[in-house]
Amino acid sequence: MEHHPNGNANGVSSMEQEIKRKVSYKLLEFEKSEMAGFLPSSQLVIAQLLHDEKTLLAIGNELGLSGWGLNNSGYCSWPGIACGSNNSMVEKLDLSRRGLQGNVTLISELKALKWLDLSYSNFNGSIPPAFGNLSELEFLDLSSNKFGSSIPTELGRLRNLRSLNLPNNWLTGAIPDELEGLKKLQHFQIFTNRLSGSIPIWVGNLTNLRVFTAYENELGGEIPDNLGSVSELELLNLHSNQLEGLIPESIFALGKLRVLVLTQNKLSGNLPEIVGSCKGLSSIRIGNNEFIGSIPKAIGNLSSLTYFEADNNYLPGEIVPEFAQCSNLSLLNLASNVFTGTIPPELGQLANLQELIVSGNSLFGEIPASILRCRNLSKLDLRNNRFNGTIPADICNTSRLQYLLLGQNSIRGEIPHEIGNCLKLLELQMGSNYLIGSIPPEIGRIKNLQIALNLSFNHLHGPLPHELGRLDKLVSLDVSNNHLSDDIPSTFKGMLSLIEVNFSNNLFTGPITTFVPFQNSPNSSFWGNKGLCGEPLIASCVNSKGADSKNYHNRVSYRIILAVIASGLMVFVSVTVVVLLFMMRERREKSAKAGEITDDGTDNRPMIITGNVFVDNLGQAIDFDAVVKATLKESNELSSGLSAPSTRWLCHLG
Repeated sequence: MEHHPNGNANGVSSMEQEIKRKVSYKLLEFEKSEMAGFLPSSQLVIAQLLHDEKTLLAIGNELGLSGWGLNNSGYCSWPGIACGSNNSMVEKLDLSRRGLQGNVTLISELKALKWLDLSYSNFNGSIPPAFGNLSELEFLDLSSNKFGSSIPTELGRLRNLRSLNLPNNWLTGAIPDELEGLKKLQHFQIFTNRLSGSIPIWVGNLTNLRVFTAYENELGGEIPDNLGSVSELELLNLHSNQLEGLIPESIFALGKLRVLVLTQNKLSGNLPEIVGSCKGLSSIRIGNNEFIGSIPKAIGNLSSLTYFEADNNYLPGEIVPEFAQCSNLSLLNLASNVFTGTIPPELGQLANLQELIVSGNSLFGEIPASILRCRNLSKLDLRNNRFNGTIPADICNTSRLQYLLLGQNSIRGEIPHEIGNCLKLLELQMGSNYLIGSIPPEIGRIKNLQIALNLSFNHLHGPLPHELGRLDKLVSLDVSNNHLSDDIPSTFKGMLSLIEVNFSNNLFTGPITTFVPFQNSPNSSFWGNKGLCGEPLIASCVNSKGADSKNYHNRVSYRIILAVIASGLMVFVSVTVVVLLFMMRERREKSAKAGEITDDGTDNRPMIITGNVFVDNLGQAIDFDAVVKATLKESNELSSGLSAPSTRWLCHLG
């Protein structure tokens, strides 16, 4: 027997002594009732009890568990442990959410174990193959750990297993075919791992299967066409894989399906008409695939349907009005497809509708007034369509509206002043339309507006309302590409949460308000406003003497030009004076030597004597070598008709 902190000098724990005392008492009871024939079996039970205690103490030591083996209590009362009838052998071990780590192989020694939960801990390495020896196990949860490698094939020996939960680990490889023997399996969850290969066809043969979740893996191939055909499948979640092919009709065959999630795959075809047979179906999510078929009208049979998401596909045609029969529908997302036509007015009957998202289609017509009757509507996303007409004055009849997204359409007319009644709005997008008129000051009443206010690329005019400065939670403001005028109100300093602004391409004038979010913005946020000045623009505003920046720069330019001209004139005058002096000297020399010098036709090339003159008022030296070279350029050569004596004065400086 191993030594234990609570043991005596012989290394026998007080717990073991207590167990032996109880066992001895039971043996006496057996003898008194003359049940000697059962004694060998009883001794086996005693041995197993002692074995379970020893195993638990070893597990506690390995995992650093506290509270085990204290106060002479029986192990059936230790935290996380439950025993069978009459406080016998360990049947349940729950060590979840304790952040434990270490080797858990020893747990496989608890032969009577039916329930093992090690979820939400820090166990790593491979799943112990020895867990396959727990023949009585019905529930195994190893989720949210760091188990790696492949799923042990030995788990296929757990013939009594009803729930196998392995999600949120680092498992790799294919789903082992040895798990086909788990005939009693009801919950099979392996999501958020790195599993590859395809979904085995035998999964469809598990007659008791109700929940199958394998999302966020690297599974490919097709969904088995027998999945759900022989089982009461209620939840199927396979999103974020690489699955291809069609949605098999088998998953709807028995009409038990409640949740279907197939988003972010490569599935094609359409949603089968048989979907209408699943009366209890509450959630259909098939977005981000390659579906091309129309939505079946049988969708109207699903009175329990709460969520329908089919965004980012190629679904054609019109939106079926049968959605209006799904009385519990709270979210309808048909964004980024190729739907045409108008929004069915029947959708206004959906009293529970909270989000209607149809952006990125080719829908047209006016904003349906019937949708505004959906009193629980919190998100209306009509962006990037061809909606026209005007914004209804009663757009905010639904007091719960938080997202009003109307950008990139052909909506005309003015923004109604009643927009100020949308007091719960978090985001207002109206950019890229044909809106006219001024910005309603009532928008300043929407104190909850915080994500964005976008009115860009319209035909709005007039000044910015000072009331917008009350939007102290607003993060992004874009009023670019309109015809807005006057100054940017100083009250905008009250918009304390601003991070992104864009006032470009308007008619704003005056100085940019000194406000950190403005000065930290790129100067492109203010471009296209000829009368606007101040940081972050280069153009500075009125200086202390009252002269504006433009005039100041003009004066500086004129001064520079005048200085250059004056310098040039002084250089010319200086050179002229020097040349004249030498001409006078040459004449005197000629007069003195007129009778002595004769022209013999020898070399009369000019002799260039270098020199320079320092001119005080220019503060620079004039290099006469450079002056001469300039005069000797081909473009500056004198006519060859002049006599040599006539040109000599230009070069002879000595």
